[in-house]
Amino acid sequence: MKMTKLAALAFLTAIGTAASADMQIADIRAFETAPTAMAGGGFMRITNTGATDDRLVAVEANFPRVELHSHDFDNEGIARMIHLEDGIVIPAGETVTLEPGGLHVMFMGLRGSPLVAGETVDATLIFEDAGPVSVTFDIVKRDMQHEHNHSDGHNH
Repeated sequence: MKMTKLAALAFLTAIGTAASADMQIADIRAFETAPTAMAGGGFMRITNTGATDDRLVAVEANFPRVELHSHDFDNEGIARMIHLEDGIVIPAGETVTLEPGGLHVMFMGLRGSPLVAGETVDATLIFEDAGPVSVTFDIVKRDMQHEHNHSDGHNH
């Protein structure tokens, strides 16, 4: 059975992955949040199958603000989030993992509209060269075992 590019993209998106010409995005998820939470995190693995580096420069979704973040620790070991204004480099031929405690998407301004397990968040990843890629974040229960199973050690 022959699939068109559009049909293939729709199929991949339906199973928690998405792709563009050079970017493959997998394990797209966000954790449920408490009813009073003001923000929630989004996570995924991005593989650049192209011959040149690219950069994830933004994520668009229906929230007051969506930012790309990383974590840093101060001298006392306290974590703080850092807004990555220049985006995240996705080196050619490599995979970058956005995961808890590292690089992540931050959905900000929830204001009493929590992320609920079983629901989804539609978003668009904006790459400097590859352009926009539509994705759907599956909202899942926060599970420490789940978090550790998705780490592949390729943070950049």
